Amino acid sequence: MKPIAQIGKQLSTAVKRPKNNEVYYSSQWRLIYQRLKKHKLARISLIILACFYLVAIFAQFIAPYGLQSYDSKYVNAPPTKLSFKDAEGNFHLRPYVNELKSGRDPVTLRKVFVQDEKLRHPVRFLVKGETYKFLGLFSTSIHLFGVDEPGRLFLFGTDGMGRDLLSRVVLGSQISLSIPLIGVSISFVLGLFIGGVSGYFGGWLDSVIQRIIEIIRSFPTLPLWMALSAAIPARVPVVTMYLYIVIIFAFIGWTDLARVARGKFISLKNEEYVLAAKIAGVSDAKIIIKHLLPGFISYLVVATTLAIPGMILGETAMSFLGLGIRSPATSWGVLLQEAQQIENIALYPWKLIPLGFVIIAVLTFNFLGDGLRDAADPYKK
Repeated sequence: MKPIAQIGKQLSTAVKRPKNNEVYYSSQWRLIYQRLKKHKLARISLIILACFYLVAIFAQFIAPYGLQSYDSKYVNAPPTKLSFKDAEGNFHLRPYVNELKSGRDPVTLRKVFVQDEKLRHPVRFLVKGETYKFLGLFSTSIHLFGVDEPGRLFLFGTDGMGRDLLSRVVLGSQISLSIPLIGVSISFVLGLFIGGVSGYFGGWLDSVIQRIIEIIRSFPTLPLWMALSAAIPARVPVVTMYLYIVIIFAFIGWTDLARVARGKFISLKNEEYVLAAKIAGVSDAKIIIKHLLPGFISYLVVATTLAIPGMILGETAMSFLGLGIRSPATSWGVLLQEAQQIENIALYPWKLIPLGFVIIAVLTFNFLGDGLRDAADPYKK
């Protein structure tokens, strides 16, 4: 009896109340949550992703400038430096930026920018700027931070049209972070439904579905993206283009999850509790929802989380190649288009800053997926 008791303690977590000595056992999701809390890397990744999505939700409020804001005087300007101590050595509690002035390099004759330490512009919070609709509800011109005119604040520098790169990174996160979530959600529903039907009913229906999946998976990814993107009409509205990109990713991404769902349904549909439910006259829909899905839904959640980084990279690659989101809309892939030219990277390395956000987003989703996978493993202590 001792080994059985030890196994029981490993499979469930018991919490005793000191008053009446009653024992309460945790559910499967509670156990997953408790294991996930112990995974430090997954916990840190979850915090970073939460910050990313908060920034994306309030992007127009956080961004100092709008998408259409540009200044030809500051084309390819370097990042402005925040300072607390001036040239005289005086310390200022409020950070400031110096005025940027352009000139010519005497050797290369290339346009360069120097900071005029005599002209200082303090950074202020809740400043007025371009008008926008806050969360689509009401119009306002209040931004989180900025400097008073005629000063300019370019913490990430500017691009080839004099647009603030920080604002474009923040506003581009709305597309680069939302397309993967929406695309994976559609793929999750399609993969779970089609894979479940294929695995549960089997027979000729299973054969037909598997042949369709094999045909879709046989196409090389990049040529398939190019073919589907070519089907999008030229100069479509930004919202319509966004919808098309989501559909493309959902059309490509559901096959992997469908294969996983099919295998799980095949392995579980002949279990004794499922056969008992069939004998009792329970409908197929209720067997699938009540008995089969709870057995591996945690695995599907993990698989879905691990699929999001692939969609982030896919959207970035499509926009980088000019097949996805196009100007005047922006995403991290669109921002990296200027990095296609080697001279841009050599002369203006700050244009690679959006790549850092892509890498961080992909790594944090992968770390979170690894943590969820370990937490959902029933054999892991």
